[in-house]
Amino acid sequence: MPACQNIHVIVRFVKRFFLKHSIGLTYTTLKKSISMNTVITTQQVQFYQENGYIIIEDFLNTAELDTWRAAVSTAIAERKGQKIPGRPGKINEDDGINKDAKYHSKVFDQLVNLWQTSEEVKQLMLNPKIGEMAATLAEVDGIRIWHDQALFKKPWGNPTSWHLDTPFWSFSDHRALSIWVALDDATLENGCLFFIPGTQKGTGFDNLGISKNMDAIFEVYPQYATANTVAAPMKAGSCSFHNGLTIHGAHANMTPGSRRAMTCAYMPDGSTFNGNQNVLPDAEMERLKIGDLLQNDTLNPLIFTRKSSNI
Repeated sequence: MPACQNIHVIVRFVKRFFLKHSIGLTYTTLKKSISMNTVITTQQVQFYQENGYIIIEDFLNTAELDTWRAAVSTAIAERKGQKIPGRPGKINEDDGINKDAKYHSKVFDQLVNLWQTSEEVKQLMLNPKIGEMAATLAEVDGIRIWHDQALFKKPWGNPTSWHLDTPFWSFSDHRALSIWVALDDATLENGCLFFIPGTQKGTGFDNLGISKNMDAIFEVYPQYATANTVAAPMKAGSCSFHNGLTIHGAHANMTPGSRRAMTCAYMPDGSTFNGNQNVLPDAEMERLKIGDLLQNDTLNPLIFTRKSSNI
């Protein structure tokens, strides 16, 4: 029997089996059952806690990668260059967050909180299974979205110098972390990530910004100037998680192609406001006082909690 006929026979058998046994699975749910690689092992938690980062190979399968690429690309096009929802300013303009906007405009294109303006990206970012991965690695009970961001390193893009993430944010929690999903192969040539393992244990919340000089961070943390670094090349569909206090950066893009990534920063549930605006809207800044809980579900949805099965 030809191979194509074999396939049709198998499909008919599966259909009859589901109907005969009244199994409540549709083709959609069957497809979803073959899902992202979201299992986190005890060994991976131990590695992450020790080193401040971890790489998850084959996080997305081929179909899921296509879905992520399409959703992010459409969301970016719909934003028409607006960097942050509800704020003036477009990509490559001064956003008040990164110093030296002209230099950083050659590092990457950055669009923040696509989940707030795209239903398709929202479905990806609010996935509780990803929230559970983050909570497990960070060893916290609940995870909220702080912000997502598309980071597209342009052809011939400048390097991203060593920096920290959490000091930019509106809360100060040493367990905060981010996922970084490779939408293209991230290579040594086109700007893959680098980490300095274990640095999350010795860095703090002072905001040093992101300098043009790769070694600027060692003026504050000289103990890491001779530390070993780790390159993190990833094939498209793989991802990494890193602690927001882990020193990390990225190569220049030495190719004529883009290096696309979709990322999301996560805030442990129960975090409190530290006075920094970062991506918070002006109206929220007027409402908040230092020490207030950051629990606005419209801005920072709780995507996973161990306290309840109903999110």
